[in-house]
Parts: sequence; C-alpha cells; structure tokens
Amino acid sequence: MGFKYNKRIKLGKGFGLNISKSGVSPSYRTKRGSLSSRGYSIRTGIPGLTYRKSFKKSKGNGCLILLLILLSSTSFLITIVN
Repeated sequence: MGFKYNKRIKLGKGFGLNISKSGVSPSYRTKRGSLSSRGYSIRTGIPGLTYRKSFKKSKGNGCLILLLILLSSTSFLITIVN
C-alpha cells in the first residue's frame, strides 16, 4: 500500500488550491459539489449517509479558464482586503 498526500489551501468563498503528490490544481467547492481541473462532482445525502458522483473531463482539456477565474477572484479579494 502506497502513501498518499493531499493538502487543501483555502483562498475564500469556496476557492482553493489542492496540493498532492501529483501536483497543484485549483478547485471551487459548494454545498452540493465541486469543480476542478479534473472535472466536477455532485454530493447529496443526509448526515451519516452520502452519495457522490464524479464526472471526469476527457484528457487533453486544460483548466486555463478555471485558473484565470481563480486568479482574478484572488486578486479581487486582495484588493478588497487592502
């Protein structure tokens, strides 16, 4: 059995950076699901019983749009704080 490493850095309002052994990827999370460079997933259920369905993107599609949205929202948040 191999070791896994995963760390999430929160950037505010559901945006974050996921750091793992395979690299760094941006993501956006809500109560009902998440959107990342690897695709999106939907979560539903009641406390103690949860169902999650993942929809993966085909290989070759980049996450340039998601990255641009993440960077622009981060710069907007930094502007507001200062």
